[in-house]
Amino acid sequence: METTFKIWETHRNICLKLLSSYSLDQLNKIPDGFSNNLIWNVGHMIVSQQGLVYRLSGLTSYISDQFVEKYKNGSKPTGQTSQEEVEEIKNLLISLLEKTKADYNEGKFKTYQEYNTSTAFNLKTTEEAIEFNNYHEGLHLGLMLSIRKFV
Repeated sequence: METTFKIWETHRNICLKLLSSYSLDQLNKIPDGFSNNLIWNVGHMIVSQQGLVYRLSGLTSYISDQFVEKYKNGSKPTGQTSQEEVEEIKNLLISLLEKTKADYNEGKFKTYQEYNTSTAFNLKTTEEAIEFNNYHEGLHLGLMLSIRKFV
């Protein structure tokens, strides 16, 4: 899992750098032809990781229900994300990565509820969920790299 966590950390740092490179208006802009924006993609990564890894392992996630509702699968940006929320998202990007690594190393993930993703992956273990999460976040990073050309 060391390599998997290293990939995840590298990816999250790229996202953090992207968020720090754009103004609040740019982070909130939904370009023509897209259904979301830069900040929504990162919020969605956080919500998805917490659901895939924690909820399906029977553990409580570290984010609020309100945050989940705003960024869950199928949601869309509904307004301007505040600078305060952008800072929260930036903090969560790294703090939840570190928390997940610590929880994994402490053996907190004991069970996993099998789950079929919308992309036809069948996840049977926490390790598979963490590895799939890297794939999922890579998809959203690709979207972000496309969106940034238009903001």
